[in-house]
Amino acid sequence: MDKITRTVHSNLHLVALGSNATEREHSNVQLLKQAVAEIKAEGLVTLRLSRLFSTPAFPAGAGPDFVNAALVVESPLPPEGVLTILHRVEARMGRVRRERWGQRVIDLDLLASGDRVLPDEAALRDWMALPLAEQMRRAPDRLILPHPRMHERGFVLVPLADVAPDWRHPLTGQSVREMLAALDPAEIAAIRPI
Repeated sequence: MDKITRTVHSNLHLVALGSNATEREHSNVQLLKQAVAEIKAEGLVTLRLSRLFSTPAFPAGAGPDFVNAALVVESPLPPEGVLTILHRVEARMGRVRRERWGQRVIDLDLLASGDRVLPDEAALRDWMALPLAEQMRRAPDRLILPHPRMHERGFVLVPLADVAPDWRHPLTGQSVREMLAALDPAEIAAIRPI
């Protein structure tokens, strides 16, 4: 049993990274590399880092294309502590939250912490069922885990399949690989490794 499988219930955290700060892919790549270095400097142990991928902005027209990646990090901190670190890194790198899903210098999302469901199953199911128009208007006022939209987003699942293909969603039971296979092939075809 490898380390990823052995500690899934305790201190492993899945993190999505993205940047579309500029229209120059190279600059966005450098920002992701800087974010990974900052995350390590904060004490989160990086176990696996995915390849980098060029992905269309979501929603369409929200800015230049993104560069996305995924990390598996290990920390004894609770999910809220890991999220605090991610937000601190974003702030140091110049992230300002002006508009939902707008252009951003860096975006660090805590996707999952082991098999935890936060704050509870009912709240997670409500956020998972939220229509897209509502998602664009509302943001959660507390940490929701696993990320309620991860199963719908190729730009999250493609990099995540590099580092945690067998991680299973605690509510749906689907692995990352299975969630990815359920997406529209045209969406996946628009995501390319860099």
